[in-house]
Amino acid sequence: MGDPVPEATDRDDDGFQDDLHAPPDVDTTRPSIARVYDFLLGGKENLDVDRRAAHRFLNVVPEAKQIALDNREFLRRALRFLVGEAGIRQVLDVGSGLPTAGNVHELAHEFAPDVRVVYVDNDPVVLAHGYALLNHDRITTIIQADLRRPETIFEHDEATALIDFSEPFAVLLGGILHHLHDKEDPYGATAHIAERLVPDSYLLVSNFLDDGEPRAKAAERAFMDSGCAAAASARGTSSAASSRGWSWWTRGSST
Repeated sequence: MGDPVPEATDRDDDGFQDDLHAPPDVDTTRPSIARVYDFLLGGKENLDVDRRAAHRFLNVVPEAKQIALDNREFLRRALRFLVGEAGIRQVLDVGSGLPTAGNVHELAHEFAPDVRVVYVDNDPVVLAHGYALLNHDRITTIIQADLRRPETIFEHDEATALIDFSEPFAVLLGGILHHLHDKEDPYGATAHIAERLVPDSYLLVSNFLDDGEPRAKAAERAFMDSGCAAAASARGTSSAASSRGWSWWTRGSST
């Protein structure tokens, strides 16, 4: 595992100088999944509590920053397939996180400028940044909704105004399901979304997998102890759609 990664100090040039700079409606005593991920990607929109949570994970998996970058590259490859090859022109990005290099709508528009994108999140910092970034964008928006209640996504007025759910669309669940506790039913949420997909639609799922690697349980515990739950495995969430006879385009597919 190597030497422990030092914990962040109260003042860190990689993010907010201190928690007093956070928006007033943000709970600065608890880490945010989006801000922890932002830190791992080298972003600056994170607080000391987020950096401390990230360092707990880094102590177990020192290559976590590279894993975060690899996940972004996987997203790029997936969008190349979805938009460039499968012809998808409507995308829901659930648990979108903070804006970073290579946002979903920017990547999608590299392959087709007419792709409509709806970002979904419930983090106030993510929403504030999203509203500012997309204020004048007519084919991309962000909505406040919750993966744990999928109907809030599909019945949201702004989502239905931009996406025609009777036509093929893609739903991205990138690195989000493992942050739900078992009691929050990540399998049920995935199944609900799968039921909403019309023919020729796609569901992208990427999340942690406990396949027996010795550090998997320790990594899960580090996330849970820091307030960022990690309870679901890719094997389990995949079964929500696989049991319905779906075929899967996997990460190893050539695109």
